[in-house]
Amino acid sequence: MNSVLQRVYEIGIIPVIAFNSVDEALPLCKALMAGGLPAAEVTFRTACAEDCIKKIHEELPDMLLGAGTVLTKDQADRAMAAGASFIVAPGFDPEVCQHVIDKGGIMMPGTATAGEMQQAMNMGCEVVKFFPAEANGGVDKLKNIGAALKTCKWMCTGGVNAKNVNNYLGYNQIIAVGGTWMCKSDKIKAGAWDEITAMSREAVDVMLGLELGHIGINCADEAEAAKTAETIANLLSMAVKVGNSSIFVGKKEFEIMKKPGRGTNGHIAILTNNVDRAIYHLGQRGVKFDMASKNVKDGKTIAIYFADEIAGFAFHLVQR
Repeated sequence: MNSVLQRVYEIGIIPVIAFNSVDEALPLCKALMAGGLPAAEVTFRTACAEDCIKKIHEELPDMLLGAGTVLTKDQADRAMAAGASFIVAPGFDPEVCQHVIDKGGIMMPGTATAGEMQQAMNMGCEVVKFFPAEANGGVDKLKNIGAALKTCKWMCTGGVNAKNVNNYLGYNQIIAVGGTWMCKSDKIKAGAWDEITAMSREAVDVMLGLELGHIGINCADEAEAAKTAETIANLLSMAVKVGNSSIFVGKKEFEIMKKPGRGTNGHIAILTNNVDRAIYHLGQRGVKFDMASKNVKDGKTIAIYFADEIAGFAFHLVQR
């Protein structure tokens, strides 16, 4: 996947913004970045869009910028010149689409039917926009289309919110969603930057869905592991299941290692909806990862360990 699109995938949620003033550009983007969303699709619905993109690009170079509601070749040219890394349109216009591709840009045309999606793919669009997503049948429709268009990838916008975001992002062919729920226009007009930061952080947390998976406890040998498992099982009235290298207690909430494994005392598994996105977002929060421990299946990371222990335990992310 193109490096820009890979970053879109890792960030997962792309705030869609219609600026009313250039003065809003920097404080809003700083609020989004502080909340863990260093990206924005700036729509050309307002006259200041081009100037906002340029200002953000110059002063916040770490912000991933797209231009949205791009309807003409002229708008596309102005957006790319201002610093937009990708171009998004509400509909599929072959001329505008081809123009952006010919200039070396990344085009995400708006599509609603399999025919439009197929045409856009054949033109060279690696990702297409599905818009308006909910009104056009949502993720269920894309699953049906995806069964035929197996290499098509989507960014979905329109009706996506905190309640259904993981329905979309849980489907592998959807690389990201666009939304406004973390930065609604009334909050922007009020300059409620702290609230936008908090809502952005909440959006990231909902998307990642981090929760305790299981606790692994290191034992010196199989005999100690059996005794430890029996003690925990009796205490909590849980079942015991013996495996090759470990003994599981309960519904695998506890994994008792038959010999010392990773971590001084053991390991703690954290479940997440998407390990790749969790690596990106936790990395933004200062977590370092042991990249050599990454476990990849079918091109998708399913597990990885933190580089450092916490309280004598190795931590690792595991795909839910």
